[in-house]
Amino acid sequence: MIRSKLFVALSGLAAAATGGAAWAQDAYPSRPITMIVPFPPGGVADIAARPIAEAMGRYLKQPIVIENRSGAGGGIGMAAAAKAKPDGYTIMMALSSVVVLPEADVVLKRPPMFKLSQLKPIARFTADPVVLVVPANSPWKDFKQFEAAVKANPGKYTFGSSGNYGTMHVPVEQFKAATQSYMLHIPYTGAGPAVVALMGGQVDMVATGPSTVATNIQAGKLRALAQWGEKRIPTLPNVPTMKELGVPVTYTQWTGIFTPAGTPDAVVAKLREASKFAAADASAVHALESAGTYIQFLDTPEFEKFVQQDAATMAKVVQRIGKVQ
Repeated sequence: MIRSKLFVALSGLAAAATGGAAWAQDAYPSRPITMIVPFPPGGVADIAARPIAEAMGRYLKQPIVIENRSGAGGGIGMAAAAKAKPDGYTIMMALSSVVVLPEADVVLKRPPMFKLSQLKPIARFTADPVVLVVPANSPWKDFKQFEAAVKANPGKYTFGSSGNYGTMHVPVEQFKAATQSYMLHIPYTGAGPAVVALMGGQVDMVATGPSTVATNIQAGKLRALAQWGEKRIPTLPNVPTMKELGVPVTYTQWTGIFTPAGTPDAVVAKLREASKFAAADASAVHALESAGTYIQFLDTPEFEKFVQQDAATMAKVVQRIGKVQ
C-alpha cells in the first residue's frame, strides 16, 4: 500500500515536471535575447540590426540586445553565434560574408572558424549591391577616370574593407580580376571604420552597401562612381552598374538572421513570426529606407535555398580569387 502511494506521488511529480518543461518552452522568450552583430557599429549589418531587433523585441515582448563582436572579417562573431547554445536566446544578424568565410578557410588551409552547417537561416531582410565610392575631393569624376588611373598605376592606390574575404573585399577582387588591375588592400574591423578611413584620406576607395555611405553621398562628402548590381539602385539612380560600364561583375551584400543549428522548431517558428512582423513594421521600414536600403524579405524556406545557392556561387568566386593576405 505504501509503495503504491509512493508510486502515485512520484508519477504526479514527473507529470508536473514534464508539464513545467512544456510550459517553459511554450513561454519562449521569457528573458532578453542577444543579437550578435559580427561587425562594429556603423556598418551594414549594424544598421539593419538595430531597427529589426527593436521591432522583433516588441513582437516577442522581450528586448533584443545588440552585441557587436567584430574581427576576422566577421568571423569572430559568426563563430560565436554558430557555437552558442541553440535555445533561441542567441541569434545573429549576418552579412553575406557568412557564406564566404568557410570557403576562405579551405583556400587558406586553416582550421575553420565555423561551418555554415552550424547555423540555421531564419530570414533575409535586405539585399543591396555594393557601391564604389571615393572622396568628393578625389581627382576622379567618373568610373572611367578611376579605372584608367588604377590600371596605369598598379599598387599606387588603396581600398579599405571590413576584412579579408568580407563583403567589401570580395567585390573589389572581382573588379581587379576583371580589369587586370591592382590596388593595395587595407582591411579594417568593419564597414564603419573603413568609411571613416576613406573620409580621412587613409584609403582611396571602398566598395560598400548604400546604407553606410548614402548620407555622406547626399552631403557631398563622397562620390559614387559605380555599383555591382544587375540594375540601377532606386536611391542612387544616376550611378551606373559595373556591367553598364563594361566590367562583367555583380555582387550583393545581404543581411539575414541566423540561429545556431539545432534550435527547437517551436523557437524557430516564433523567430520567423517576429521576423515577418519586423519586415512589415512601419518604423523599421522607415529607418532602413532613411539609411538608403529597402526590405527584401525572405522567410525561412526561401532564405535557406538562397543561402545554399549563394554559398555555391561564392565558393567559385573565392577559389578564383585564391589566397590573399
